[in-house]
Amino acid sequence: MDARVTQKIPYFSQWETPDMTLAVVAEGAQIALLRDPLWASSGARSVEDYARWAGNLCGMACLKMVLAARTGKIIPIMDLAMGCREYGGYVEEADGRIKGLIYAPFVPFVKARFDLNARVVTGISVAGVADILAQSEFFIASVHHSIRWPETEPPAKGGHLVLVTSIDGDTIRFHNPSGHIGATRENVEMSLEVFERFFAGRGIAIDH
Repeated sequence: MDARVTQKIPYFSQWETPDMTLAVVAEGAQIALLRDPLWASSGARSVEDYARWAGNLCGMACLKMVLAARTGKIIPIMDLAMGCREYGGYVEEADGRIKGLIYAPFVPFVKARFDLNARVVTGISVAGVADILAQSEFFIASVHHSIRWPETEPPAKGGHLVLVTSIDGDTIRFHNPSGHIGATRENVEMSLEVFERFFAGRGIAIDH
């Protein structure tokens, strides 16, 4: 997939107002997103429900982008999350905390609901992502959320998901559901070497 195709993949943030990323970083999603004026577009029943879930919805934002690119339809992110929860892709703990996205149940969820062929991939290097994209259309990659600041050294790898759309030479392109400015959100370009610092070596491939 080349850059011209990448431009056609719609971008969606995991928050309804993309510019709220820095507030989320500073205050936490459950506080900052109570002020999101667009929260109802998420499909949540209440702003409190939206704020409680949104911090876990990077994977659903990636799925929302894939579905919009494939079908032209835009499905509210909470509708996707509640569907995925039915398959075990999210688990609500007794204290209200949300566990997920859990990769394995995501695969049957997207097959049953959207006829997408997905597979979990583990134990790869960033070079392996190029091999995946040679046979799959998209790769949802596990990275550290601080990838929005590529000059920094992440304290760990993984914990956040981005939608990788192409690799061209030593440049990887992706949409980041929690980028804080346009350049770190949509069609982000980064060297494979830098991406490797944040990449946990796992993710979900979605085939053509």
